[in-house]
Amino acid sequence: MKVLIVSDTHGRREEIREIIQREKPVDLLIHLGDILGDGEYMQSLAECPLELVKGNSDRNTDLPRDKEIVLDNHKLFLTHGHCYGVNTNLDRIYMEGLRRNADVVMFGHTHVPLLLEERMLTILNPGSASDPRQKNGKPSYIVMKWERGKRAEFEIRYLE
Repeated sequence: MKVLIVSDTHGRREEIREIIQREKPVDLLIHLGDILGDGEYMQSLAECPLELVKGNSDRNTDLPRDKEIVLDNHKLFLTHGHCYGVNTNLDRIYMEGLRRNADVVMFGHTHVPLLLEERMLTILNPGSASDPRQKNGKPSYIVMKWERGKRAEFEIRYLE
């Protein structure tokens, strides 16, 4: 299975279109907030199921703030991260992931990609597809792949 994980597109479509075209086919698209109404657009490009959570810029929407999904033997906790203080440290989001018995915690908000694989928990942030804040300044996303019954592999990828 191949999962495309993005965040913080802020209604800018050029980069997300390029990312989806580069990575297709994907089995699932996960967007970790600050979508600004582009969910249907992204789903039509990706031609796969879409999981969304609400970001701090996603006003006037009924998207959930947090979501738990299970894929094969992986329990994923999805959130934008702003309600867990991710700009300061990862303590609260890490503890929430453990409390929810998640294997993988996914968040956005900081616009900086992150991939931490601990013994009990993988914590990741795909960065921003439209407004990157890390030193290389490249739009980023994460691809999650696995075969049924095996451990997932994650890779941060960048647009050039």
